[in-house]
Formats: sequence, structure tokens, C-alpha cells
Amino acid sequence: MTKNAQHITLFALLFLLALVLLFLDISFGSVTIPQNEILKTISGGSSSKSTWDYIIINYRLPKAITAILVGMGLSISGLLMQTLFRNPLAGPYVLGLSSGSSLAVALLILGSSVVPAFWREIFVSSYGIILASCLGSTAVLLAVLFVSQRLRDTMAILIVGLMFGSFTSAFVGVLSYFSTAEQLQKFTFWSMGNLGNLSWEAILILTIAVFIGLIISLFSIKSLDALLLGENYAKSLGLNYEKSKLLIIIATSILAGSITAFAGPIAFIGLAVPHLAKLIFNTSNHRVLFGATLLIGSSLMLLCDLISQMPGGDFTLPINAITSIIGAPVVVWLLVRKRKMLN
Repeated sequence: MTKNAQHITLFALLFLLALVLLFLDISFGSVTIPQNEILKTISGGSSSKSTWDYIIINYRLPKAITAILVGMGLSISGLLMQTLFRNPLAGPYVLGLSSGSSLAVALLILGSSVVPAFWREIFVSSYGIILASCLGSTAVLLAVLFVSQRLRDTMAILIVGLMFGSFTSAFVGVLSYFSTAEQLQKFTFWSMGNLGNLSWEAILILTIAVFIGLIISLFSIKSLDALLLGENYAKSLGLNYEKSKLLIIIATSILAGSITAFAGPIAFIGLAVPHLAKLIFNTSNHRVLFGATLLIGSSLMLLCDLISQMPGGDFTLPINAITSIIGAPVVVWLLVRKRKMLN
């Protein structure tokens, strides 16, 4: 079997896996719904029970779509950052975008005690938190773009992103120290991530943002292949390095920033999935890795959401906890495996 045939077979299997996980994710929860009833509802018909229709349309399907969007967006942004910085431990939040979002949300939630009660209800609503998160990540993006235009060294940009993260973490710590238990609880719930609180209108906005980020990423594929061997090699091939770097940073910012705003900071997916894609497909061709990362990211996120629902249980575990429990061992295993291969 040729390499192209192997890749086509793997893509087909991953696509089928994603479909299976999608139906399982919609099926299981505190109420188990048969797959045939799900197909009736999704195809525009009605299931045997009106309550099943309501659960699928208003809760299960939006959450599954959000999981797919989050998995695709974070995985691709992780791939972009790992190639740009040539660092296997770089992730979608390495530029400090999630730190900016966290700081803005912390200012909104933990600082709400100084706001009049009437305005407090508006500001600390779900849309208020989304808006604050967007503003925070946008502010960090503008700062990173400003720095990137003045610093030609890519590693310096990475260090600046890490410094943003350290600064915001310290500031959030100070805010937490002076906050009430209720405020801390609300902020903690946001920081754990949540896929299930989005309306169809919010999902539409997130879908548009993710697809814009993915389209910009597609235009960067040729640049990513050139960047694998370093900045100087890419320039020798005639690549406009500054323009390519700017496109990659903007694509990552749109993907990671919008996802953090709507679903909170989701850990490890963007870090682990690109490594899994490279391991499974055994290639560094970004045309192949782009599609592989999309499918593996959406599948892994659906699996994490399925586990977090605790099928048959009446409660849902934080999605961030599940992604970390699954993602951390995967990253450690990949590092150990790479070390053995080098030896």
C-alpha cells in the first residue's frame, strides 16, 4: 500500500470514529437516548418522546458542535505555534491569549463587588463574560503584534507571551485574595471550561470565528512546510517571513481567543493533538497534518465530553479536568517515545 493510500485509509477511519463519537456524545448523559431516535430528530423529524427532542436540540447537539469546534480550533492553533516556534511544547495559549482573557474575566467577576447591583447583573452575565474574554485576548493580541513588529527574533516573541502569562497570573492572584467565596467559585467554574452553556446564536458566532481562523491557517500551509527547517531556510526559498509570521499569529489568536471567550481555557488539546497527528500519519507535510489534526482534535474533544458526562450519572465533570487527565499522559508518553527513537 502506498503512502497516499495509507493516508486516505487513516482519514476514512478517523472520520468514521468522529461520527461514532458524535452519536455517542449525543446519546449518553443523565438520560440515555437511542441512536435511531437521535437520527430522527437530527434529520428534522420527531422522536418517540418530545422530551428527547428538547434535550437533543437544546442541550446535547449544541454541546457536541461546540466540542467539535473547540477540538478543531485548538488543535490547529497548537500545530501553528509548534511549527512557528519549532518547539514541541508550544501550545495555542503560548502567546498569552488565555492569560489576557483570564485577567479580563477576573476583573469582571472578582471586581464586581465595586459595581452597583443593577450593572453587576448585566456585566456578570454569560454574554458579559464572553465580551470581557474577547476584549482581554484582543488586548494581548495587539500587544503581541506590536512586539512582533519590533522584535525580529521569534523566540523573543515566545518569551514575551510567557511574561504576559506570568503578569496576568500574579494580578489574578491579587484579585482572588480580596474576593468573596461566591466570586471565587464563579471564576473557578469559568476557568475549568464549559461546553454546554452556549445558545445557538453563540454557536453561530463561534463557528464563524473558528472558520475564519481555519481559512487563514490554510493560506499558511506552504509557509509552515518551509518553516520546518528554520527561518533562514524559509527566507532562502523566497518566503516573506514577516507576512507569514503575522498570518500565523492572527490565525492562532482568532482560534484560541474566540474559543477561550465562549468555552473557557481548555488545556492540553492544542498541545497533544499535533503530536498524535504526526505519530499516526508519520509525516511532516502540513497538508496532511492539517486534515489529520482537525479530525483527531474533534474526535478527542468529543471523547472528553463523553467521559465528562459520566453516562448514567446526574452530574458533569469539568471538561478541563478531563482534557488534562487524558492529555498529560499522552504528552509524557510522546516525549518518552521520542527519546527512545533518538537513542
